[in-house]
Formats: sequence, C-alpha cells, structure tokens
Amino acid sequence: MKIYITGDTHGRFERVEHFCERFETKREDILIILGDAGINFSGGRYDRMKKSFLETLPITIFSIHGNHEQRPYTIDSYQEKLWHGGTVYYEEEFPNLFFAKDGEVFDLNGKQSIVIGGAYSIDKMMRLRYGYGWWPDEQPSQEIKKNVEQKLDEQGWKVDVVLSHTTPLKYEPVEVFLPGVNQSQVDKTTEVWLDGIEDRLDYEKWYCGHYHVEKKVDRMEIMFENFDEFCGK
Repeated sequence: MKIYITGDTHGRFERVEHFCERFETKREDILIILGDAGINFSGGRYDRMKKSFLETLPITIFSIHGNHEQRPYTIDSYQEKLWHGGTVYYEEEFPNLFFAKDGEVFDLNGKQSIVIGGAYSIDKMMRLRYGYGWWPDEQPSQEIKKNVEQKLDEQGWKVDVVLSHTTPLKYEPVEVFLPGVNQSQVDKTTEVWLDGIEDRLDYEKWYCGHYHVEKKVDRMEIMFENFDEFCGK
C-alpha cells in the first residue's frame, strides 16, 4: 500500500485520474486530499456523479474537511467507522471515499497523523448572493477545538504529522493573497488557534491546502495541484 497526498480539488478530478494512470495505483493505495475535495458541495445528482466517478478509480480517497463542502455528519447518508485507528465518515454506496473526523489520529504507514480541518471562506458573500453552497460550520467549532486539544493531551503533544486545511497564522502565504480582499475583514480565528497548536506541538511534518499555492517553509508544506508521496523525501 502506498499513500499519496495532494491539495484542493474542488470537484475536478481529472488530475487525480491522470495521476492514477501514470503511477498505476491500486485500490488499496490511498490519496489524501487536504480539504475542499468538492465531493459534498453541489448536492443531489451532481455530487453523486463525482462520487461515482471517483469510485471507478484504482485508489482510496481520504479527505479532510475544507471550507467549500458540507460536513459529512450533517448528511443523512453518511455513517461512521474506524479506519486506520481513527473515525471516518463514509457512505455504503461509495465505500472507498472517506472523510476524516476532526481531531482523530490516524496510523498512516506508521505515521501518527492528526487531522484538523476547516477554514474561513473569503468568498462567503458571493456564494450566498448567488445561491452557491456555504455552511456556517465551515470553521472548527469550540467543541472541535476542545476535542483536538484533548487528543493532543493524550498524545503528550507529540505526533508525526498534522493534516490541516488552512495554515497556522505565521505560515500564511501572504504573497498570494488576492489584492481585492480586505484582510482586516477576514476571520483568522482558526489560523490564530493553529498558531498556538504549532507552538506547542512536537511534530515532524505539517501538510495543508486552502491557499491554491505550492510552498514549503521549514516542516510546513502547502499543497495545491501537486502530488507527493506521503512523508516522502
């Protein structure tokens, strides 16, 4: 079994299909999507079409929560089960599409990996104006934050890998911020909270997506359309 990782897909999976073809992946291989997979965004038959397509690919999808998708536990068709040591959400019809529960620690090829999803949407008002999907629980709630910190307490504030959607505040790639967005009006409470997590945590690698850029700083890696082997050199 091999584990790969990539950034936001937003419901477009052509590059995933090409990746599977190029590397001749198998169903037992895993692809981590760092949020905004876009699988639970449109609702109804549009989401079913995307899920049905992904089920045809020779790979297992493991997604964390982004800010452009509905949380699976708010959708009636999702169930919970234990997978690689942590809780995931899945649908019986699509048994190889998994969403991680925030705060869970997964054993991924021997790497203890905690998942912390969610972020603020700078396009919130546009999505509301035009009737696109937006959900008020896009950022981690106080309950989720408490659960994450409790899990880290249990781990002695030491994990191998962090999988988050957004970054700690200090690692925000400000050079790619959109010039028309007033950053003073952007809710950065999740990034500030992650900053405190990062300051305390003993970890080897931190992966995140969200910013549509590819960048490495120290142990932090922001991914977008690139693929990599999970914890590869």
